[in-house]
Amino acid sequence: MEVQLSTMFFFFISTAVLQASTTSGQAFPPTSDDTDYIRTCCETTRYPETCFTTLSNYSGSIQHDPYRLAMVAIHVALQNATHMANYVSNISLQVGSSNTTESAAINDCSSVFGDAVDQIHKSQIEMRRLGWTGESLRFQLSNVQTWMSAALTNEDTCMDGFEGVAADDVKADVCDRVVAVKEVTSNALALVNRYAYTIAA
Repeated sequence: MEVQLSTMFFFFISTAVLQASTTSGQAFPPTSDDTDYIRTCCETTRYPETCFTTLSNYSGSIQHDPYRLAMVAIHVALQNATHMANYVSNISLQVGSSNTTESAAINDCSSVFGDAVDQIHKSQIEMRRLGWTGESLRFQLSNVQTWMSAALTNEDTCMDGFEGVAADDVKADVCDRVVAVKEVTSNALALVNRYAYTIAA
């Protein structure tokens, strides 16, 4: 009973902290030590500067907690992917079903980004449910890793669809935006992997 109550206490405290950090950006004033922790963790990702830029604003809430760090990174990835999905969906509506290579690439991109958003969202939900389903933490984390990897693959698929499209402003703008989303998604996956390693250790 004591273990269950302490676990419940941790869950509610963590949820409150994470809600505050992902809505206002800061639940607690950051310290230089908190910021240094973010920078150190970001060095393990593929895009460390993007990682630090997008996550350092949450350092006061994350403090030195790898779980909170992974959660916030997923939140940032979801925000960016959702924004991109809405953006490319609007472009898709504008081009309609016109029979051009570019319109086909845009429509395909809209579809795969919708899938990416769903996969990142499922990852976020699964992270919030860690330890509460009767399944092992490793199994739940493997689900998160699978879905985040699938989201990254879908984002790559969007880029691949533009390979045969002639260069123009639309292609350049969409591809630049996709690159930015891919970076935060890749970083989120890396930080989930980092957290999973602490569980396995």
